[in-house]
Amino acid sequence: MPPEAHKGRGAVSRIAGRFEKSLVELSDEESHDRAAQAPVTELRAMQAGRIISKNTSPDVPFDRSINPYQGCEHGCVYCYARPSHSYLDLSPGLDFETRIFYKPNAVERLIEEWEKPGYECRPITIGANTDPYQPAEKKLGITRRLLEAFLQHRHPVSLISKGGLMSRDLDLIEELASRNLCSVAISVPTMDRSLKRLLEPRVPSAEIRMKLIEQLAGAGVPTSLLMAPIIPAVNDREIETIVAEAARRGINHATYIFLRLPHEVRDIFVEWLETHMPDRAAHVMSLVRQASGGRDYDNRFGVRQRGRGPYAELIQKRFKAACRKHGLEAGKYKNRLDCSQFSRPGQKQLALEFY
Repeated sequence: MPPEAHKGRGAVSRIAGRFEKSLVELSDEESHDRAAQAPVTELRAMQAGRIISKNTSPDVPFDRSINPYQGCEHGCVYCYARPSHSYLDLSPGLDFETRIFYKPNAVERLIEEWEKPGYECRPITIGANTDPYQPAEKKLGITRRLLEAFLQHRHPVSLISKGGLMSRDLDLIEELASRNLCSVAISVPTMDRSLKRLLEPRVPSAEIRMKLIEQLAGAGVPTSLLMAPIIPAVNDREIETIVAEAARRGINHATYIFLRLPHEVRDIFVEWLETHMPDRAAHVMSLVRQASGGRDYDNRFGVRQRGRGPYAELIQKRFKAACRKHGLEAGKYKNRLDCSQFSRPGQKQLALEFY
């Protein structure tokens, strides 16, 4: 099916996943009918076997994370989590943002992990891949129930999101932060409303996210700006503007990620460029390659999130200068949350029974 923009969706096609062995060819009439249909969001339950994911990447400032959802209705065309839908025999394109899987047993699995005698308390990040405050959360409330468990058991947690729904949970986040058990990173890659509608169509406006930053910072929550991703010739001109506005709203730290194009994301992004910005598509990809050693994507640790070469160095210098101007700490976030307060589930009850 030929690429075609759909209102409220980021990807412009159901590009095949890298594990698909056979493709279904549609007739011209079927192709036209399919393209004319607005993709509808479907929510499906997915029982989690385990809920805590671990990583050893030196690029990532945490080694444990939870994703209550797989797939994300926000529809950010650049999302590096898109290839995960290939493991479900679904398209990392439109399927990723329309077929959303949620984990109804997330809290139960988390408690099971905490109950294990050998469990070591270390900060856990919610939202490392897909957004924990995407639209489905308003109905399902999985992220809120997870936060309630973190508070009850005094376990440190970090949140990464671009969803304004986080303000609903400010009561829990504020109480966690007052005990040095919570930090938050809010992603804002553009302040341009027209660009946002194309780049991340179902994400709340930048103004809503800036107000959320102000709320969080005003409540004493350690709050960081995440400008992710920086895309050459698309939003790189906004670096200074976004940093200045976030600083005005009260953040104390800022970092960025250069555009990442792993696996199918490369083709999804190029389709999007050619559909929405045909006049500069070749220029954008030329700059991406300049920052990736002549390739579309350099996946090596230490390079994949920052790029390399003169253009990438210029971006880094501009970002650091903007942070320095506004008195912000820049670079990798240093997690200073307290792990000493953790109360293992069942620990107190067992102690009382023994007594």
